[in-house]
Amino acid sequence: MATVKLTNVKKVYDNNVVAVHDFNLDIADKEFVVFVGPSGCGKSTTLRMIAGLEEISDGTIEIDGEVVNDLQPKDRNIAMVFQNYALYPHLTVFENMAFSLRLKHVPQEEVYERVTKAAEILGITEYLLRKPRALSGGQRQRVAIGRAMVRDSKVFLMDEPLSNLDAKLRNAMRAEIILLRQKLDTTFIYVTHDQTEAMTLGDRIVIMKDGFIQQVGTPTEVFENPKNLFVAEFIGAPKMNIMEAQLLRKGPSDYCVVVNDAVMQIDINHCSRLEANNVQSGKITLGIRPEHVTICKEKAPNNMACRLEVNEMMGSELHLHVTDVNGDKLIVRTPTVDLTPEERAGFRNGAEIYITFHGKAMYFFDPETENSLID
Repeated sequence: MATVKLTNVKKVYDNNVVAVHDFNLDIADKEFVVFVGPSGCGKSTTLRMIAGLEEISDGTIEIDGEVVNDLQPKDRNIAMVFQNYALYPHLTVFENMAFSLRLKHVPQEEVYERVTKAAEILGITEYLLRKPRALSGGQRQRVAIGRAMVRDSKVFLMDEPLSNLDAKLRNAMRAEIILLRQKLDTTFIYVTHDQTEAMTLGDRIVIMKDGFIQQVGTPTEVFENPKNLFVAEFIGAPKMNIMEAQLLRKGPSDYCVVVNDAVMQIDINHCSRLEANNVQSGKITLGIRPEHVTICKEKAPNNMACRLEVNEMMGSELHLHVTDVNGDKLIVRTPTVDLTPEERAGFRNGAEIYITFHGKAMYFFDPETENSLID
């Protein structure tokens, strides 16, 4: 078993700066949990408190039911992979991976067995006699992961392990971490600022801002049902379009939304959720993801005119950057396979286009609290 429980955990630095506020989370055995958020949100600080590298100001941290607040990092039975690899340049790959086992006086045969097994899993067997300077960034990160693997720890902590890699290698390593998780079958806590990593790796995602948890949920939950405006904009690429709108309640379970001069119908399920929360007519903050914006051929009551500012050809899709009559900027994603050559040619900068929003994919937020109105 390798459960982790954080109860009312808080971190305050000497200058009274609160880095983490009242953090509460239960992590199940063999679960892969990702802490994600912008720089300075407290995610790495929280991970370091779990590891014992940062002192806790308040609260408790338990690993397998044991409070570890006062235990040294070496006594917590955790393994950690850092952003900068932290390899010893004068040691071979084998000796780097074996270093912690040597300190524990593990028998030589067992050291050899653990290191070679980890190297085989990570595909670095041929590099065991090389020094780190002879390896690429991705190979060095594999060594750092292997060094953590051989410790046979209860919990695997990873602090932005891919951030120093280029985009292509980062994608490849992300896939390798997914495979590694399946082979190790242990508890992972992973920190990243990259929402793509969070969405693809995590069983659950913990989204943080300014030291507070904003939402905890599966990738599907946080994407489809963001609890507030911050989560809605943070998860998804390109990010969600946000604009002011007017919500009209026409009757029981009957709502529509007015954006500029366009009157757009809302899906019945969303209407029912708005009614359940007794949401009345009034100003709202409306969210719509770029892939849920539909391009229309001509002006109609349910669409609005926009000016095309930038046309980005992304291969399988176009990203159209448009501005509405109020100066709000939006992004429209449209698959190129659905467009004729004539239609593509029509998307020239400065052109007027008409757009409407998918009724099942609108998000509604209170303009003051920024909380979801259909939570």
